[in-house]
Amino acid sequence: MYRPSTLLLLVALVAPAAVTVQQAPVASSFGGGGSFIYGSPQGEFSNYVDDAWGLGGFLAWTPQSAPVFALRLDAGFMNYGHETYRVPLSSTIGGRIMVDVTTDNNIVYLGLGPQIMLPYGPIRPYANAAAGLSYFATTSQVRGDDSTQNFASDTNFDDTVFQWSIGGGVMIPVSRGRTPISIDLGTRYHGNGEVTYVTEGGIEDNPDGSITIHAIESQARVLSVHLGIAVGFGGRR
Repeated sequence: MYRPSTLLLLVALVAPAAVTVQQAPVASSFGGGGSFIYGSPQGEFSNYVDDAWGLGGFLAWTPQSAPVFALRLDAGFMNYGHETYRVPLSSTIGGRIMVDVTTDNNIVYLGLGPQIMLPYGPIRPYANAAAGLSYFATTSQVRGDDSTQNFASDTNFDDTVFQWSIGGGVMIPVSRGRTPISIDLGTRYHGNGEVTYVTEGGIEDNPDGSITIHAIESQARVLSVHLGIAVGFGGRR
């Protein structure tokens, strides 16, 4: 679990900057970035899911009068299950035309909340928190061998729940100026509460063509690690 003491340490590192920040004004009041995500299921969720992988992004607004603080919007998705198998396109055609049926288990999240960050220096720690929604969905798509696009898809099961998160990390500037670029390395603890979801292998195909969905209800907390790029944060004029 993400320890509150870690978040408090980040706050302690950043808070003194509120007094001395006039020495290094920021170049822009807006920033954003994207990252690769590795998710490690926690608690009950780890009994049913191994790992998750995905992409994330954020936008943030920093007031010129208080560059230590920002309002941050986070969004992203993580895939925690993936399976593909080949079947005939239809029972009347038989095995003459085969297609791939791919099923994915995804989490899509969106959250808004405050962030504090040291706005200058070679390493800039930050801490943030957010509240929003998480969408758990299991979808299936059909594709033929000669096609690069799916020609049919369906959502087999989904659920939407309230989510909260706390996180922290560091920005490491690699270029300065009016549009500074930084490496963003962080971690985030996502609390999704009680949610109903389907795991890999959780859909059973019946002989009559129907399906049986074996859904699970549990807490679905995830500890995620983010590696990405941020643009427009903490640059000097």
